Amino acid sequence: MARTTNSDTLPYVESRYELGMLATQRVRDLNGGAEPVVDKKNDKLTVVALREIATGKVDMDNLRHEFVQSYKETPTITDDEESLEIATSEDPKLREIDAELENALIGDAVEPSESEEIADLSAE
Repeated sequence: MARTTNSDTLPYVESRYELGMLATQRVRDLNGGAEPVVDKKNDKLTVVALREIATGKVDMDNLRHEFVQSYKETPTITDDEESLEIATSEDPKLREIDAELENALIGDAVEPSESEEIADLSAE
């Protein structure tokens, strides 16, 4: 296959967006040591991944599953690492903003809605 186009991949993917996601995942796999299922020649891994998808030699369901799983893993912070979050007690501006937001939320909960006020007026 001299040149891979979007139309070559349409039987295997639903959209160009999905093609981009799946090709990205396949490139990650190839970078991780997976063997290409098509002749690599001197092509870059992106071209190899697109060729694999266009020929249908890659298990697309497995590739979709790998893509989804790659975004489900959440990083964990060990005891020797610092969190990227800033504690609100460290920054006075953040404490001020938090207090304003809290007061706004409490104020919204205390104030009756317009429909309640109208109902009260009509009852009198």
